[in-house]
Amino acid sequence: MQPAPLTVAQQELYDWIVEFLSDHGHAPSIRQMMEAMGLRSPAPIQSRLRYLQKKGWIQWEPGRARTLQLKIVPPAGIPVLGTVSAGGLVETFPDVEEHLDLQTVLKGQNVFALTVCGDSMIGAHITSGDVVLMKPVADIRSLPNGAVVSAMVPGEGTTLKFFHWDGPTIRLEPANPAYEPIILPAEQVAIQGRLVAVWRQVRAFAGG
Repeated sequence: MQPAPLTVAQQELYDWIVEFLSDHGHAPSIRQMMEAMGLRSPAPIQSRLRYLQKKGWIQWEPGRARTLQLKIVPPAGIPVLGTVSAGGLVETFPDVEEHLDLQTVLKGQNVFALTVCGDSMIGAHITSGDVVLMKPVADIRSLPNGAVVSAMVPGEGTTLKFFHWDGPTIRLEPANPAYEPIILPAEQVAIQGRLVAVWRQVRAFAGG
């Protein structure tokens, strides 16, 4: 049975509770919820909690500290943010489509996932349909030449290539001789992530 829909205020509190539980491993106090919602009285928080419980989103015992539990388990795993081109350039990062459940393997690493589209990295054993796990890049000066990166050209899209920084320019090198490298001024390229791992789902093919 699906829980009843929430009002904007109820959803705001619920989303904050989910994030708090994920970060801290225990339920927040009423005072912490008041501060997070910008409220000076516990009454609105208690009212929202009662509705969250009535609508089937949480379990909660009024008057008892930190008894709140979620009844709806949010999706777990690494967010698959979209598709990354391994051919030309494509529009980047639509809404999150699904979650890749690899938290037990990569727990603690701030990674995201992209689905590969195209064959320009086939020489690096990355093929269309693979899911690449990327770690965000805060400073491209930390990237060695030859690293596999997802790079965005503003107004164009995101592509998966080998990274080479040549003075004032960045060269994005494919691993397929059928494709030309992309060479642009460094200020026009946004490096979003560096390759951590490749996930390939083995597909079964029916025999004829």
